[in-house]
Amino acid sequence: MHAIITVVGQDKVGIVAGVSAKLAALNINILDISQTIMEHSFTMMLLAALPADADFKAIQQALTDFGSSQDLTIRIQRQEIFDAMSSL
Repeated sequence: MHAIITVVGQDKVGIVAGVSAKLAALNINILDISQTIMEHSFTMMLLAALPADADFKAIQQALTDFGSSQDLTIRIQRQEIFDAMSSL
């Protein structure tokens, strides 16, 4: 299953490293990544591959909790839903 993950927050050292480590701990592979800093705000979008047996709700909660602990907003959406919403 592929998913789109977005990360938004105040720019600080270690965001990419922290998010990457969390994804690795969840056995999620980063397929593509784009990031930018606008003023002092950090934004990142990732295309990720989740394991076939992944519990999407558990991953979603784990990323939300991790984001909160890092003062970041992290959202995850299944790629097919993201694509459908983008085509509206």
